Amino acid sequence: MAVAAVWRSLVRIITCLAVLAPAIALAQKAEPAGPTLQAIRDRGHVICATVDPIPGFAQPGADGRWTGFDVDFCRAVAVAIFNDASKMEFVTLSGDSRFAQLQTGSIDLIARNAPWTMRRDTSYGVRYVANSFYDGQAIMVPQSLGVVSAYELEDVTVCILDEPEQLANLREFFFGTQATYDEVLYEDREDLAVAYHNGLCNAVSAPASFLNAVRRSLSEPSTHRILPERISKDSFGPVVREGDDQWFDIVEWTLFALINAEESGVTSANIESLAAAKTHRIRRLLGLEGTFGPSIGLDRLFIANVIRAVGNYGEIFERNFGPATGAAVVRGQNALWSNGGLIWAPPIE
Repeated sequence: MAVAAVWRSLVRIITCLAVLAPAIALAQKAEPAGPTLQAIRDRGHVICATVDPIPGFAQPGADGRWTGFDVDFCRAVAVAIFNDASKMEFVTLSGDSRFAQLQTGSIDLIARNAPWTMRRDTSYGVRYVANSFYDGQAIMVPQSLGVVSAYELEDVTVCILDEPEQLANLREFFFGTQATYDEVLYEDREDLAVAYHNGLCNAVSAPASFLNAVRRSLSEPSTHRILPERISKDSFGPVVREGDDQWFDIVEWTLFALINAEESGVTSANIESLAAAKTHRIRRLLGLEGTFGPSIGLDRLFIANVIRAVGNYGEIFERNFGPATGAAVVRGQNALWSNGGLIWAPPIE
């Protein structure tokens, strides 16, 4: 009787496995490629763009190779698709924002466009995917001025663009502090760096991302300070064409994977040692649990491949804005939410 019962149990188990096998195989099979992903695979590389290339975000080296925060994100997307960071063509677009190239399919992705606004997100047939970098208008001064906060400024001369929104921000700020100051106006923002460098003003106001580029161009960047206050709010992030949800998801979850990896302490340096990790959060990042890659048309190991190739969000930030650049940027708003910043991502589960 015991043998017969065991046999019946085995038969039931085998039958269940036979029934479940197709479902398991289906769950592990990647979703069919949508139009953008298929076009990229047929072409053999991602075409990624940025607007307004500036040091730290995107700059060409002497060998013509582009580096920067934007470039690293483009490489991450290339790795997600091909497991090869070199399968990426990087182009720069002139002007503040360019969408026609996305609409026509001549590029696949803009890593950083003009700041995210409702008009840009809803009016031009494109979609902002997520926030990858928080910015805002700031003020930079020489360290010799002896101030560490914009609220300490008094009787300063500020170089600024003759642009309504930036002027309004600056005037509203100084109206609030009731400090005296003078404005020196310029039409072209490249003039700001020249004027500040040559002492035509002892402060300069512009988006913090541009001020960092100005600081990096100075002979002694460490003798200049970008004050911590932001007198406007801006955010940048990748932009894709409207109408291809799978491609939107691929770009979105490549960014979220970089952020989740930093939160979980998974880096390009330690990823190989984490294969035996028991933590579900880490195992999902490494593709050891779940089918998160196949659910959006990618390999189950796409996140691990990305981290291995380009690092996590913090590593990318450090590489492009850290002390080794000679003009370190305090992470501030771009720190993880758990460290007092605004950078966060939904969990992978």
